[in-house]
Amino acid sequence: MEPHGAPWTGILTPPIPGRSLRPRRTGITVVMDKGLGPAACQDLLAVSGAHIDFWKFGFGTAALHPPARLAEKLAALRAAGVCPYPGGTLLEAAAVQGQAEAFLERARALGFEAAEVSEGTIPLSPRRRRELIAAARGLGLRVLAEVGKKDPAAQPSPEALAEQALADLEAGAEYVIIEGRESGRGVGIYGPAGQVREEWVETLAARLPVEKVIWEAPRKEQQQALILRFGPNVNLGNIPPEEAMALEALRVGLRGDTLAAALGRGFATGGTPAD
Repeated sequence: MEPHGAPWTGILTPPIPGRSLRPRRTGITVVMDKGLGPAACQDLLAVSGAHIDFWKFGFGTAALHPPARLAEKLAALRAAGVCPYPGGTLLEAAAVQGQAEAFLERARALGFEAAEVSEGTIPLSPRRRRELIAAARGLGLRVLAEVGKKDPAAQPSPEALAEQALADLEAGAEYVIIEGRESGRGVGIYGPAGQVREEWVETLAARLPVEKVIWEAPRKEQQQALILRFGPNVNLGNIPPEEAMALEALRVGLRGDTLAAALGRGFATGGTPAD
């Protein structure tokens, strides 16, 4: 993988250094696809694929693609080294219908490479969560376990989120996702206007291995806050596909929002102050 700024090698380096390159275990970017066509998917991968680790087919959209088009997209994603998975809501719907294990088997057969185990809308017992994580892993799927609820009126405490996340990691999940929804408002670590609730972030960070946490952060100001708190290799999810490169610019200080902070904190390396 070419380093950041390759077209300008020898001219500039990222103002925020230390960004990991793919394949990586930290600094994960998860995009949420709400229905891109195969051509749009391939075009996006051509310019931004190096900055994307997981590709989530949002909510139940994986069930609504024409089969041939779904196969095209999955093949393109795998060829680009991007791990595709169906949104957790689809597994929840299958669980309600008593088809969760069959759903996971079909997902693997279709070419998905990961599964999201969640209970954002339905309740799952701790035992059932463990069973689904084990079933997915048994099929060779990577597992991302999401904690939190989609209903703003039914939000677990940060302590409860951390407890569930630790249980999921112990059960075999590769990463745990902190629910933030597509809106980034009124759920999890976000207040009604989308502001980051710092006390929630600190509580979760104190209780969890942050390298295993994916923070859903659909809004730029949320991404910026988490990058400045945890550094360029924080794991972020629910990124609109067309924003993947813009997020990468935030991560490495090549966007004004983080460049200013990088300079103020002394992150920038090399050169002398600009005239």
